[in-house]
Amino acid sequence: MRTLAPLWRLVVLFILWGGRYIRQTADGRPYGIAEVMHRLYGYEWTPRKNNFQFSTFNFSEAIMDENRFKRQLDFILEIDREKNIFRQTHITGYERRENDAEHAWHMAVMIYLLREYANESFDVARAMIMALIHDVVEIDAGDTYAYDEAALATKDEREKAAADRIFGILPPDQRDELRSLFEEFEEGKTPEAKFARTMDNFQPLLLNDSNDGGDWREHGVTRSQITRRQKYSQLGSDTIWDYTSRMIDRNVKTGNIKDE
Repeated sequence: MRTLAPLWRLVVLFILWGGRYIRQTADGRPYGIAEVMHRLYGYEWTPRKNNFQFSTFNFSEAIMDENRFKRQLDFILEIDREKNIFRQTHITGYERRENDAEHAWHMAVMIYLLREYANESFDVARAMIMALIHDVVEIDAGDTYAYDEAALATKDEREKAAADRIFGILPPDQRDELRSLFEEFEEGKTPEAKFARTMDNFQPLLLNDSNDGGDWREHGVTRSQITRRQKYSQLGSDTIWDYTSRMIDRNVKTGNIKDE
């Protein structure tokens, strides 16, 4: 029984101080548990009305790698600059051009909503992350218009250098994880990448169609140019490719897209 004495003392202490907690709750000062922790473990406590805090033991500080956290925050702030990269496509209503962050967000929502039309089952969350990060490289590389042949010739080189710098801001494990997702998207071979790339193609097409082909007409875009880019959408979704084909035909007939 002597070995149980410390345990009984703890039980009694909790009952006594717990009783104080119950009594004090009625008048809005629930400090009893904090005082128990102070007596048992030596934590300093600072009473507050209807709350308490430990003032000398911060669990988050005990486990946080400050350098890692700083690099994560640096990346978060860096990618905010994506909001300043404007694309050729206008938002619905043709009020202004959309930016890269808006495009990526729109893609991610579309991946979730339209997932039932994918040719293969896929990891929706993984595809959504691909969509959200796929254009961060344009912070350095700039937006490359889909039908600008000269800019497309240097696109890969510019974006590789940008990926090295921007993903390099992150801690090594997250750098490698996001860089791998970025490259998986670019290669377009996995089910996730195929469907994400389908949304990358389909999203600006939808905006252009909703704006009566304003951007197509401004740039003199032809059927062959659009078809050459959009044909890869079929890899991710036969259904969306079929809809896309009919949309292109309709805009050719109205003169929004040049026929050849």
